[in-house]
Amino acid sequence: MLMLEHKGIDATRMDLPNVVCKPVLRAMGFPGPTVPAVKLEGRRLQTTRALARALDELRAQPPLFPSDPALRVKVEEAERWGDEELQPVPRRLSFCSPMRRRRADYATFFEGPLLGLPPRVAMATAAPLLAASARLNGATDEAVRLDLAALPGLLDHVDGLIAEGVIGHPQRSAADFQIASSLRLLMCFDDVRPAVEDRPAGRLARDVVPHYPGHVGPALPADWIVPLRPAAP
Repeated sequence: MLMLEHKGIDATRMDLPNVVCKPVLRAMGFPGPTVPAVKLEGRRLQTTRALARALDELRAQPPLFPSDPALRVKVEEAERWGDEELQPVPRRLSFCSPMRRRRADYATFFEGPLLGLPPRVAMATAAPLLAASARLNGATDEAVRLDLAALPGLLDHVDGLIAEGVIGHPQRSAADFQIASSLRLLMCFDDVRPAVEDRPAGRLARDVVPHYPGHVGPALPADWIVPLRPAAP
């Protein structure tokens, strides 16, 4: 949605639980099982990376990739890293067992109906869908603990990309949107937000994604978030 807005393209959004995406998308004529799935000027586009390239083909300005070839390589690598290595972290966190116990908080992420149902009604009966989403995303407690232990290093990498000038320019790139969206989702979780918000990575997330619905209160066991706390002087 941010990339479409960047290009000045109006769009209507439909939210789908990821467990039921595949049959719904097939019924809508999309070949793959993943979202985002966008119908645009007669084309059916899926995945953020494919969408970014298609958008630059359809509407060149403002660009999502720099014209300088060397910088473009770095932006594309940052985009790949954000998609393949950073994005799974908030995704798994969202569905781990401590978070699923705060099921009512999930409704705050939806700004419209979910499959035609008001969010709170949909979430009241969503326990099986959340459990299935956890399995689909490999959101085991051990995987999330490892993610949290690795998160400071991931945030250091984002800060390094900003310092190098690969991301964080006023002229946003596909990598900015890819990375900042995942960071902004992490900041929706009270347990994780303090580790992100005061870093360059956190400032990038707020600048690129000023509004991100959703708030989840404290849920993680204290020992899970020890790696996110500042080291004692």
